[in-house]
Amino acid sequence: MASILTKQNLITVFEHEKRFFNLKDEKEKQLHEALERYHGNYTPFFKLLRNGVQFNEHVGIIQIGKTTIEVLPKADKAGEEKWRDLLIGMIKTVWGFDVKSTGSSSLKLKSNSILELYFELFISELEYLLHRGLIKRYRKNEGNQTSLKGALQFSKHIAHNLVHKERFYVKYTQYSNEHTIHEILFKTIKLLAHINSNSLLKGRIGALTLDFPEMKDIKVNESTFKKIVFDRKNQHYKTALEISKLLLLNYHPDISKGRNDVLALMFDMNSLWEQFILVTLKRKLTRHFVSSQVTKSFWKPTSGYSSKMRPDIILKCKESQKNYVLDTKWKNLNGYNPSPEDLRQMYVYHRFYQAKKVALVYPSDQHSIQKGNYFSSENHLEMSDKECSIMQIATASDIKVWQEEIVKNISKLFL
Repeated sequence: MASILTKQNLITVFEHEKRFFNLKDEKEKQLHEALERYHGNYTPFFKLLRNGVQFNEHVGIIQIGKTTIEVLPKADKAGEEKWRDLLIGMIKTVWGFDVKSTGSSSLKLKSNSILELYFELFISELEYLLHRGLIKRYRKNEGNQTSLKGALQFSKHIAHNLVHKERFYVKYTQYSNEHTIHEILFKTIKLLAHINSNSLLKGRIGALTLDFPEMKDIKVNESTFKKIVFDRKNQHYKTALEISKLLLLNYHPDISKGRNDVLALMFDMNSLWEQFILVTLKRKLTRHFVSSQVTKSFWKPTSGYSSKMRPDIILKCKESQKNYVLDTKWKNLNGYNPSPEDLRQMYVYHRFYQAKKVALVYPSDQHSIQKGNYFSSENHLEMSDKECSIMQIATASDIKVWQEEIVKNISKLFL
């Protein structure tokens, strides 16, 4: 499915790029004002400039009313199409999206918009859930009934039904598909119906609105999702709920004017690059244990909490039990050496994690591996056996080819 976003309602920029607005144009003025309000009320993904904004290391989309600002990553001289495809590929890889088959026809995503990717993934998940059958849960209810079932709430019964002798105010348990999970999903369907501008998705959203049982409107926040416990019965709801969480918690209605609602789906490229490398290595490296977030303490004051360190990725050879530490950096070195701070950090990892080798991993426009050794701490004129490599991995037009190149280059660390 091709994106139907036109040049009139799509603005594409790259990370760290500046975008200025013509304030004499009413549409551009409204867009600028909406970005200013969003910057003031929520965590910003950009900084304000005079008559414009400058984006930072976050990429993704910010939809304001019917206008979508698309922020793409950039580590080489390639254009929009390549980086849009790679960003979508990285997001799919990290999230582990598995698009279900809804009956006889298998859905194949072809969206070239990040926003449409999430919309279509959510729609396909809901179609799959409806095809499979919605689960039911026991829920506690309280209120007037025409028959006595459950526990009679005597004081409330007297207060409500002094005149209506035929009613009973009771507390009872009902086995129903009306529960929090379905209320969240229904709220997301309603949101999509409100903000979607893709005519190709409009019919499917309309069908979901009709087919999905109507639920009461609930207030949703972070704690709403934390209370959901996944088990064997509702495990297949997980992807749909993850997308619901992303959409509902990042949607900010325009209370003042009501026409410039903001939906921001933005990702920190440093974190996305790290997770993309981690997931790729976990899938492809068979002779090594691949782990992350292995925290160690390295300093403690006489009173108070100790300071900790946590490298991005640790590879442990299953046969030799040797450790290799990777730290990922989303930036193009452009011929320069890494910062002294990064090199010092890798030296500390070398010692505290008893690593055979360590490496800094960067994206680039061409492959290169530069090996180097730290000087000896005993004799500064001599080199130690502690090796730190600088790996620059060229991007590829195809996400799977890029993953193969990442594994191929990182595997050279073991030689």
